[in-house]
Amino acid sequence: MDIEDVPISGDMIRLGQLLKFTGLAESGAHAAAIIAAGDVTVGGEVETRRGRQLVRGDVVSVMVPTGAISYRVA
Repeated sequence: MDIEDVPISGDMIRLGQLLKFTGLAESGAHAAAIIAAGDVTVGGEVETRRGRQLVRGDVVSVMVPTGAISYRVA
């Protein structure tokens, strides 16, 4: 599984923001829907909080129709 690094400028980024930044979500509401559907994991565990704070090293995986896409906060 390929993991794409997502550089951040601050100490953390919220999960919903990451989904929008990577283009997986078109809006905050879309990000919330993806998360609520149980399609997002952080560190291998399903995450249901859009406001979850992610720090460098966290790995986020999102299930899409073609399989899982993974990002590492860098």
